Amino acid sequence: MVIMSHPLDSTLGPMAPFVCQLLTEMHAVMGVKDSPVVDHLCYRAATLQEYLELKAVLAAHGVLLVEGMIGGRPIATYRLHQPVCWEQVTVPCIELAAPKAGRSHQAGLEHIELVVPSLTTLVTTHPDVPFKTGNIDDGRNPDIGLMLPSGQIKFHLRPLDEVIDEELCTGAVVPVPADYYDGL
Repeated sequence: MVIMSHPLDSTLGPMAPFVCQLLTEMHAVMGVKDSPVVDHLCYRAATLQEYLELKAVLAAHGVLLVEGMIGGRPIATYRLHQPVCWEQVTVPCIELAAPKAGRSHQAGLEHIELVVPSLTTLVTTHPDVPFKTGNIDDGRNPDIGLMLPSGQIKFHLRPLDEVIDEELCTGAVVPVPADYYDGL
């Protein structure tokens, strides 16, 4: 097994081993052996201050694709200059999620997202897998989730950068309010 280190590992934690562990757990649960398309991984900041500090760090290691309000908090997505690599898997993007107001979060790598051809087929092919299907009928970016011991895997139909391009073109991105970080 080849696991490559990444310049951001010392800041965010070992990203390739995180991806490797989640895929290993997924393979054990689902019996899938092929190399999936891992679209991106997500790091959740514990505080708004940490979020702002990590935005600056990530800007030096990637290109900001978008920052917007999702689920009541800012999320920034970057295309990394150096993708995260593990065996045949290349992860081109990273999401940085700010904490939701009023909630306590532990900082760290939280989930990876995979692109699959059909969510319904995935669920019906694996009837014993406890997928979270609450967003399967979402009109813009449907997904299903799978909670695993090391984190979560979310499955989507399209790559995140494609969804971001559509949202930017249609004006669907909700901007972060100008005063959102006041008081830090």
